[in-house]
Amino acid sequence: MKAQKRLAKRKVRRRFRVGNRVRRDAHGRPRLSVFKSNRHIYAQIIDDTNGMTLCAASTVESDVAGAGKPGSNCDMATAVGKLIGDRAREKGIESVVFDRGGSRYHGRVAALADAAREQGLKF
Repeated sequence: MKAQKRLAKRKVRRRFRVGNRVRRDAHGRPRLSVFKSNRHIYAQIIDDTNGMTLCAASTVESDVAGAGKPGSNCDMATAVGKLIGDRAREKGIESVVFDRGGSRYHGRVAALADAAREQGLKF
């Protein structure tokens, strides 16, 4: 039990550390925030100056749910990345700051980021 609490504390500290660095280095650019659970992955583009979500995409949406195998895998993360890239382009957003949250830049998070870059987002 103590080990689980220690790991949870570490993840919370890492999330705050990463988030603070991203907000500090943003220089007015919106933030592409990624959250992954065991089943789904979510992406939002957030304007921190106004505190508003500009656009969002996730595997919960019906557009993405039929794109690949069910569940949380890299194929679904790629579909979410493409969708968030398209929605950002429609809103006129070209450059963002990538916020990976408490997760490592690996696997599903990296697949989402690469797909968003392919759609024209710069980060």
